[in-house]
Amino acid sequence: MKLSRLTISAVLGALLIGPVTASAAPQVVVSIPPIHNLVSGVMDGVGEPTLLVPAGVSPHSYSMRPSDRRHMQSADVLVWVGPHLETFLERPIATLPESVRKVTLLKDADLTVHSGREGGVWEAHRHDHGEDHAHGDDGHQDHGHAEDDHAHGHEMDAHIWLSPDNGAAIVRHMATVLAESDPDNAGRYEANRDRMLSRLEALDDQLKAQLAPVREQPFVVFHDAYQYFEKHYGLTPAGSITVDPSRSPGAQRVSALRERIQGSDAICVLTEPQFRPAIVETLTEGTGARVGILDPIGAKLPPGEESYYQLLENLADSLTDCLGHGQ
Repeated sequence: MKLSRLTISAVLGALLIGPVTASAAPQVVVSIPPIHNLVSGVMDGVGEPTLLVPAGVSPHSYSMRPSDRRHMQSADVLVWVGPHLETFLERPIATLPESVRKVTLLKDADLTVHSGREGGVWEAHRHDHGEDHAHGDDGHQDHGHAEDDHAHGHEMDAHIWLSPDNGAAIVRHMATVLAESDPDNAGRYEANRDRMLSRLEALDDQLKAQLAPVREQPFVVFHDAYQYFEKHYGLTPAGSITVDPSRSPGAQRVSALRERIQGSDAICVLTEPQFRPAIVETLTEGTGARVGILDPIGAKLPPGEESYYQLLENLADSLTDCLGHGQ
């Protein structure tokens, strides 16, 4: 009987101690959906990172909620692209305690980084990313000034996630960061890293084969967000036009934009989900160009690793569907 009681006590003690000594998942906060998707994959089986900016909302116009600040203050790791993209985070990050590890991907990860394109066929652009802005687009001379706040100019192009090579670099970097922050789960992060790198390599080969037949076909975009994708796959962009998704452009602006589309010899004009069909139809009428839709951030995709792969697949599908008709 004594032995039985001792055995029961030992078992109960082990049960009580187990949860106390188990390693809790690190609290990881990520700024935007595509980066959150990648970090989710690295953390698979350990925990789920917190997303700050919901899908379909522009990081340039996002207003932080009190809950966002609480998440950031209590985080072990905070991940963002950098001040070139998530402008709203620059000041709050500066006030975070030293205990929060800040990962600025543009600075910390081993990425291929391109300068922003402007001038010639590349109009100054802003980052609507699925959300309307209040800036006008009526063809007035001061139109560009409203855009300067959010234009890259010759600064870095922050759409780094649209290159699968950069996606792989982010996965590698985050696996290292998380293993250092949470050594008890280092093996899991490393296994997830290796699995994701294999998946990205296979996807890259698939997309190269898919896009090869349309590489020489010229196209125009409403938003110059796709430089990383274009250069990685050797595509032939013919320029960009700047259009406010919240209002129809005036007659003078419509005429100028139609001339740009026709002058580019583009067989396809690629818009984004936030642009109303009526605006797109008005601008492309009489140009002979087909219309397609690209989504650089995955505005309608659910959170999670799979959505990163789906984002790249969707871009390739939209491009081949629109450009393939010009062959």
